[in-house]
Amino acid sequence: MIQYVSGDILLSKAAAIAHGVAPGDHFGSGLALALRENWPAMVKDFRHHCQTSHPAPGDIFAWKGADNRLVLNLMTQEAAYGQGEKPGRAKIEYVGHALKALAKLVKAEGVASLALPRLATGVGGLDWDDVKPLVERHLGDLNIPVYVYAVFHKGQSAAEAA
Repeated sequence: MIQYVSGDILLSKAAAIAHGVAPGDHFGSGLALALRENWPAMVKDFRHHCQTSHPAPGDIFAWKGADNRLVLNLMTQEAAYGQGEKPGRAKIEYVGHALKALAKLVKAEGVASLALPRLATGVGGLDWDDVKPLVERHLGDLNIPVYVYAVFHKGQSAAEAA
């Protein structure tokens, strides 16, 4: 069941938060920056994973913190090719692959609830009208609450109905 909410995803009560990044991302802006500030160990583990595993767009890096929060990093963008370069924009096919993998992971791991932003529409540069149908196709049949944070309000909890 997908529910569109307004609020601060970092205040979500969902068991897992998913967001879009690029392989080797620096977590330098937007939600990624907020996640880096809240869970710096996740970013360290993510960078190590990228250096050793060389994930491709469409892959997922799952991380669980000491607070038992699961953060699912969806590779929705191209990696930066050179030292200090910025990652490429997101591509709709990468988002589709990542969402398919996300649905599979959620089922396999028994994730009780999921929160995600309007995936790949910020730094990723995609149009929500193109991404939303993919979210609904891949996550709409999950038998868990899926909260899509459609509007960001810093410091405000969303009305997440169980």
